[in-house]
Amino acid sequence: MSNAGSVAILGIFVADLAFRSGRMPAVGETIMGSGFAMGPGGKGSNQAVASARAGAKTTFISRIGADAFGDIAMATWAKEGIVPMVPRSAHQPTGAAFIYVNDTNGENAIIVVPGAADDLSVADVDAAGDVIRSSRVFVTQLEQPPASALRGLEIARAAGVTTIFNPAPAAPFDGAIYPLVDYITPNESEAAAMTGLPVTSVDEARRAGDALLAKGVGAALITLGEKGALFHDKNRSFLVPAFDAGPVVETAGAGDAFNGGFAAALAKAMDPLDAARFGCAVAGISVTRHGTAPAMPYLSEVETLLARA
Repeated sequence: MSNAGSVAILGIFVADLAFRSGRMPAVGETIMGSGFAMGPGGKGSNQAVASARAGAKTTFISRIGADAFGDIAMATWAKEGIVPMVPRSAHQPTGAAFIYVNDTNGENAIIVVPGAADDLSVADVDAAGDVIRSSRVFVTQLEQPPASALRGLEIARAAGVTTIFNPAPAAPFDGAIYPLVDYITPNESEAAAMTGLPVTSVDEARRAGDALLAKGVGAALITLGEKGALFHDKNRSFLVPAFDAGPVVETAGAGDAFNGGFAAALAKAMDPLDAARFGCAVAGISVTRHGTAPAMPYLSEVETLLARA
């Protein structure tokens, strides 16, 4: 029997190295920046922080290196109350990400190197099988090897655990994943890459949602930035509006905030549409703050925003 309120997340941790400037340098050019910060990141780890702060008992499954960045990972999870199932490699470094943040509008561009998490194997996922089976919700993405994501989804589906697949970053994966997925959560570009359809409006997102349902997923939640998120299944199609929680400072991590918040809400047996609204509120607060994992809001903040809205 799945444990109420529990979320298992398979993904990667990286140290985020964020550089702020008015524009990206051209190749061969050096420019002066306006700021730098280092902090915990990686889609899976960010989602775990969002889930834990939203009140879910959260376990994180990954691999890191035996180095200083790995120490940051362990300290982050300990502080957030996240249970790590994370072997440390003596041969591979902990992952890292270069994040460019435009200091005028908060837009970002990212390069990720998974490091030790690139070796996250099907055997590692099998070793964490009991944790996945005993969770209410299982979440994974595409920063670690897609075969490992597939195995995690197989284990979760066989145990009757609710599955969330965040197909990010856009990358090729086995189509056998689709029928294992209760909720797929792409952004516009990821939805377009998977379906071959343009996704520049809500109507186009609905058509992409139909294409994803045809591939076997239970429901599509297509995140549409400042428009919000489209919840689309065979029974209903509803645009969940974005929340205005203040001036946008940085959009990096907003998708992770949505996914972690959505997972935590589903783990508490919230109606999926209400859970999507909860996820949008988590994302709405996160973009008003610097950083990725450090920007994730706590449950009391989300509840305050929901009540105000």
